[in-house]
Amino acid sequence: MLSYSFTDDRGFPLYEQLYQFIRDDILNGNIREYTKLPSKRSLSEQLSVSITTVENAYNQLMSEGYIESVPKVGYYVANVPKKQSGNDFKDSYIHNPGFLESYSHKQESIEISSSKPESMGIPSHNALKSREYFADFTSNASDPETFPFTTWAKINRELLSNNQTQLMRNSPSNGLIELRSTISRYLHDFRGIAVSPENIIIGAGTETLFSILIQLLGYDLIYGTEDPGYEKIALTLNANNVKTVKIPMDIYGIMISELQDRKVNIIHSTPSHHFPTGITMPIRRRYELLNWANKSSGYIIEDDYDSEFRLSGRPIPSLMSIDNNERVIYMNTFTKSLASTIRISYMILPDHLMSLYNERLSFYSCPVSNFEQLTLAKFMSDDHYEKHINRMRTASRKKRNLLIKAIKNGPLNKISEISEEQSGLHFILTVQSKKSKDEIIEECKKRDINIVSIKLSEPLMYHSNDFTIHFMINYSSIPIERIDEAVNRLTASILG
Repeated sequence: MLSYSFTDDRGFPLYEQLYQFIRDDILNGNIREYTKLPSKRSLSEQLSVSITTVENAYNQLMSEGYIESVPKVGYYVANVPKKQSGNDFKDSYIHNPGFLESYSHKQESIEISSSKPESMGIPSHNALKSREYFADFTSNASDPETFPFTTWAKINRELLSNNQTQLMRNSPSNGLIELRSTISRYLHDFRGIAVSPENIIIGAGTETLFSILIQLLGYDLIYGTEDPGYEKIALTLNANNVKTVKIPMDIYGIMISELQDRKVNIIHSTPSHHFPTGITMPIRRRYELLNWANKSSGYIIEDDYDSEFRLSGRPIPSLMSIDNNERVIYMNTFTKSLASTIRISYMILPDHLMSLYNERLSFYSCPVSNFEQLTLAKFMSDDHYEKHINRMRTASRKKRNLLIKAIKNGPLNKISEISEEQSGLHFILTVQSKKSKDEIIEECKKRDINIVSIKLSEPLMYHSNDFTIHFMINYSSIPIERIDEAVNRLTASILG
């Protein structure tokens, strides 16, 4: 019988406390794998908490891969590695009052078939066009309505008036200490990552950081990318003339056996929200990936590109937060959370790699201007960034809900399923249609809608057949007042 005592800390919601209790019992071996957990109603009565509290705790545990749901049967503990006596992995939990919100959601999963980027329907670098659409479901551009122009402009004016000396001094190679310190505090408070500002490198976009990393690690190594995955990463690696291999995925993420068979040294991964499928790597696969890196002396480039936009439950712990062997290189960017035109990214290097960087590459100049670095540092340190993220999450959730409601309340609902909608700014729309994907895409263009299909195997709620098509629906740039009409045009293109 599960028996827990809860605190009265209002900044520490009951569902988070319950999630942590059960998670720790699983990791410590107090609840064994494959054990059936009490039903939501039974546990709520036993602990004198609401069913919603239990549901949210179970949903978070499922999201991270600690438990699994068997339809019409119940919840079972997954096969999760227990805490190691040698402290191989850190405890990732950190209490983040004020930032985490409680929302219930259902867990859905999809299977993935190995496919090349050019076959996925995702626009390549050369295929990107400047045409303006009524609704562009392929664009990751920011909606101007969500950017805090007034606050940003105010900070700019203050810097120009009061910080002229700082603006004119040369930045260290890895960026201004003001910004690096602010990022360090943010990562500790909201991502559970304890990192020194000295281990952070500021760059003008992820591509720049990759180029630095390749020079640091070497051109004679084998770099792996997820298949399917974000094509721009593979293009960046190829442009740097390094050997690149595509590693297929299963429903849990990167296939570890393929990393071993293909003798990969460095793997790029998006474990918290895979692009484009949206799946979250469960905790067991995360430990397996860390074990691979430790045993093979390899590295994991953890791309946490839109971790701020988990729209249900608490954020998924990062790989770096549970790595105790200096095998994870963490990357993130502000292009998702602020604006796609703000080219500020950062990378965290483990101590031994940071020492190597200081020895070999510290002669480089930081590619981001002092003006941009100081503006962002002040924006974050004055709590504008946290407030902005909360507003963005609220606006994104509203857009997503309107989109899903418009789809489910219309004729498209009969032939479609939506999956992986709880994280990030896109979801997968799977439709059954006698039209080909190319015919639908062309019909959409005639109606001033841009959409892209991706090659995946069937979501588990569908039987595989020749009429199944998967579309990636990116809603970040869609004005909210256009959503209903955009869905109407999409529906007409598919059914008309």
